[in-house]
Amino acid sequence: MRRADRLFQIVQLIRGRRLTTAAWLAQRLEISERTVYRDVADLQRQGVPIEGEAGVGYRLGKGFDLPPLMFSNDEAQALVAAVRIAQTWLDPKLAVSSQDALSRVLSVLPAAARASAESLVVMVPPVGLEPGVQNVLQQLREAAQAKQFCEISYRDAAELRSQRRVRPLGVFYWGKVWTLGAWCESRHAFRNFRVDRIESLQVELAHFSDDAGKTLSDLLRFVEAEHP
Repeated sequence: MRRADRLFQIVQLIRGRRLTTAAWLAQRLEISERTVYRDVADLQRQGVPIEGEAGVGYRLGKGFDLPPLMFSNDEAQALVAAVRIAQTWLDPKLAVSSQDALSRVLSVLPAAARASAESLVVMVPPVGLEPGVQNVLQQLREAAQAKQFCEISYRDAAELRSQRRVRPLGVFYWGKVWTLGAWCESRHAFRNFRVDRIESLQVELAHFSDDAGKTLSDLLRFVEAEHP
């Protein structure tokens, strides 16, 4: 990689994260931390408002911007592949938004990169989620983001049905199956529910707070402890 390209990449990587360490940049760019320190110092001398210091982390100062991003052919193709998958396996709202975002990106790409992206041979047949499951997935995602309680009617693998009041914390994609990670108010514990087994869903107007022991971070720590 040319040094000019590397400097540009460093700015892009720092811009895309709240705090970026030299160690992470060195690993991402396959260079030494000493090279990162030197490059960042050079960028600062050139007027790029990179805040922070070695050993702590870097972030980009407010108000700084760059010209529209340019993508390599491989990067543009990766975006197209991701959106094609999204059309089938995301909820309807995110699927449409991903297509709109891709259209904006493609519109500013050089002709060669755009042609390469649009000719990608990775295809995704329309055999993903059923429309009803997609709609439930969207409601759960939005409820989790808004921190709204939900009432669900659930059918488990043994065909047993139950009514649950849950705090939706996040939706997880496992290939062909989505699950809801939640704090179950009925069982007073974390539970995972397959979205395609949720027979009915009612999103409440009531909101929940991030009570200790019942948050998404707590759920992830719980799962990590159960499956070290």
